[in-house]
Amino acid sequence: MVLNLRKNILILNDLSIPCRLIRSDRRSLGLEIRRIPEDGAELLIRAPRRMKIAYIEWFINEKERWITEKYLAALVEKPRSKAIEIPDYVTEQWLRTEGAERFQQKTAFWAARMKVTYGRITIRDQKTRWGSCSSRGNLNFNWRLLLMPERVMDYVIVHELAHRREMNHSAAFWQIVETYLPDYRIGRQWLKENGIRYSGTIQLPKTAD
Repeated sequence: MVLNLRKNILILNDLSIPCRLIRSDRRSLGLEIRRIPEDGAELLIRAPRRMKIAYIEWFINEKERWITEKYLAALVEKPRSKAIEIPDYVTEQWLRTEGAERFQQKTAFWAARMKVTYGRITIRDQKTRWGSCSSRGNLNFNWRLLLMPERVMDYVIVHELAHRREMNHSAAFWQIVETYLPDYRIGRQWLKENGIRYSGTIQLPKTAD
């Protein structure tokens, strides 16, 4: 558990939970998970004015399970925004050219940094799986990643390349991911919160008008 009040972030069980510390004349410490219409949910920490941060951290650690369950429940209940808008330039032809090249460049960049090799790269149209790595090092990526924030695409690529060292999701695997992408939890959580918006059927025009 890591509580960073300067950045208003609580790292708990691989979740990056937005949080706010609110001090007042109250006598006891209280926690509240509040839904935010567009951004998901946040943890409100209501504490007496003179309460020490060390005690607040201890209390949060004691309530770890409650916080995790309530936060994830709030994300599930969060009203989803409307369907994503596809830029006009995104066509089947664009995916085969510029889109595919972007995956090639990004994968080569991260592979060089991580000092790993890989086989062929295949771009697929999948509804919920964002990437995969075979035992031979062949990589599959979902083209829908091109519509997502840059850091999300980077997270998926680093995640799959990390499997070139660890073909599992052990602590050693996640340590590799964090070494090269310290804020990977942000991309991971973004997918958990927003991936469903990209999971429907998307029909692309063959070429731009």
